[in-house]
Amino acid sequence: MEKRVMGTMEEKLALAKKYGLSEEDLKDFLRNIYLSRKLDDAEINMRKQNKAFFQISSAGHEGILSAVGKVLRPNYDYFIPYYRDRALCLSLGVTPYEMLCQANGNEGDKASGGRQMPAHWGHKDFNIISKSSCTGTQFLQACGLAESGIFFADLEKQGVDVSNFSFNKDEIIYTSCGDGTTSQGEFWESLTTACVNELPIMFLVEDNGYAISVPVEVQTPGGSISEALKSFPGLKIFRCDGNCPIESYATAFEAAKYIREERKPVLFHANVTRPYSHSLSDDHKNYRTKSELEDESKIDVINSFPSLLMAAGVLSEEENKKIIESVASEVKESMDRAIETPWPPIETSTDYLYSSSVDPRSDQFEKEPSFSGKDDIPMALALNKTLKTEVSKNPFIRMFGEDVADFSELEKLDDKNLKGKGGVFSISKGVQRVGYTGQVFNSPLAEANIIGRAIGMALRGIKPVVEIQFFDYIWTAFMQLKNEMATTRYRSGGDYSCPMVVRVPIGGYLRGGSIYHSQCGESLFTHIPGLYVCFPSNALDAMGLLRTAINCDDPVMFLEHKHLYYQGYNRMADPGDDFMIPFGKAKIVKEGTDATILAWGALVQKSIDAVKEVEKEGYSVEIIDARTLVPFDMETLKSSLGKTNRILICHEETKTSGFAGEIAARINEELFESLDAPILRVAAKDSHVAYCPQLEDDILPQVQDVVQMLKKLLTY
Repeated sequence: MEKRVMGTMEEKLALAKKYGLSEEDLKDFLRNIYLSRKLDDAEINMRKQNKAFFQISSAGHEGILSAVGKVLRPNYDYFIPYYRDRALCLSLGVTPYEMLCQANGNEGDKASGGRQMPAHWGHKDFNIISKSSCTGTQFLQACGLAESGIFFADLEKQGVDVSNFSFNKDEIIYTSCGDGTTSQGEFWESLTTACVNELPIMFLVEDNGYAISVPVEVQTPGGSISEALKSFPGLKIFRCDGNCPIESYATAFEAAKYIREERKPVLFHANVTRPYSHSLSDDHKNYRTKSELEDESKIDVINSFPSLLMAAGVLSEEENKKIIESVASEVKESMDRAIETPWPPIETSTDYLYSSSVDPRSDQFEKEPSFSGKDDIPMALALNKTLKTEVSKNPFIRMFGEDVADFSELEKLDDKNLKGKGGVFSISKGVQRVGYTGQVFNSPLAEANIIGRAIGMALRGIKPVVEIQFFDYIWTAFMQLKNEMATTRYRSGGDYSCPMVVRVPIGGYLRGGSIYHSQCGESLFTHIPGLYVCFPSNALDAMGLLRTAINCDDPVMFLEHKHLYYQGYNRMADPGDDFMIPFGKAKIVKEGTDATILAWGALVQKSIDAVKEVEKEGYSVEIIDARTLVPFDMETLKSSLGKTNRILICHEETKTSGFAGEIAARINEELFESLDAPILRVAAKDSHVAYCPQLEDDILPQVQDVVQMLKKLLTY
């Protein structure tokens, strides 16, 4: 662990000279520090005027960040900064006007176009990735960003043209946090991934001693994250006094040099101050003593650094005054201009939820099948064939997850005696053998790790196709899925996107799986803006929809019912390697006139079986397979109800808050005049799925449940 403590003025000036810092460089540091602090004050003032609506300051962190900003390279390295990194972003090129526009939420906001709260930095021109409010999520994304650069370089060695992608062989991925965020599990997951895979990441921990009101000693073993990690294998640790820009620059220089040369991760631990409250919604005087704040003020960079420069004869009082006046003038001009900049038009409020250039509902994704062979391909093999075809066509697809690859050790690929794993259900078996080296690999047993890294890759133009092994274990990844993946395009004002596919085996009807291998819960994803949700019921649709998902420009939740993987009733002939089905286009499985059944997943076949029984009594029932839940095909449903005037909605998840409820509400709003009977539902009981077969059968909807409810509907 490397720690620089340069106490005296002479030592600090000698250090500045050693690292080539001129007097002008030191004055530039000071100006950037003043500018950052003044912008904090301007935002506070705007908040009082109701011209800003949130404020969280970077005060006390300016020294370390001004230094790091001078060492790293905008539009060369990649940055996922946290909310106190104002001074870094200023150093990289973000203007005061742009920052104050973000505070106001207006059209001048280059980070998000008024969609994201202030201090959530982003700027496409400088490779600053739009950061969310979720603490710790950025670290796994940083891993994905770093892996992408390495992957591009490896593909180039394998003869792949990578000229359309931006990467540098000595690039650094910068990501940062406060000391509080080091308690997040995703921080530790990212360190593990970075060290195991030797990723060129700078993890900067800006330690101001508090996580809002919680002191570092309460949450960090030993009160120091660098001490706690000093024996972490593969991690180089640097420490410095972040209140001194000179020491910070020297340490940042060495840390960056190490990463560029060794291509390994660094933990950079800088001690800083926090002279302002956590945010304007907090008052630190409620939990910090007056003497504590007074002592901290003495080492606050805004006071200590100009004093050092003046004592050393580098800066005169007059020069200091001119810098302060210049900064004040620039900030006032920027604030006045920002306040006058118009807000985005209200008609743009929902822009950037989805891609404007690639619409998976369009005719572009309507590719008719060209069948060959027998109807003997099960859903599992259909998915496998699609993955093999797409991976072999596109070297920029990366497929990973738990046990997804045939082998983690590449040398085993040539062993004819080993068949390989290829996923729990063999969906990805053999895909690793058809792609380029590095396209298919195994992840740790960590769901957030899978999604977070995939997000980082997608941000750089890679198409991740990842697997969560069981739907029942997706919840540790929910933060990454909902707050990160689905919001990326929107919160960045369209500058960044996450075109990726998340494959998830889902559902029950398999003996021995309950509770934790039998759950459904698709409705928990259908309400997330920016996300597509597919749920095929048969082999043909699974193939066509998966190819569309892979060629989509937005994140897709692709739900694969594991009970359907190898069923005989939903097999297909080979439809060819170009076959695709547009999203939002339901399928009429069977036409009828007396009632409509809408279903998806495993309930489609159960509905078919139920209708066969009911139609023996002379009824005619139409069956619609939704295929995609987002987007949902309301037009096909409208046409059907125009004939039948009755509808039964069938799904496997629980009845309460299941997606049938949403569809029923829409029918009530849009098609009420078409109804001759109440909307009825068949669903699982409001219970967890039990292990005992008899109990499982009672909880999950069966064919007879559909029969019973259908008869009720028809006789109403």
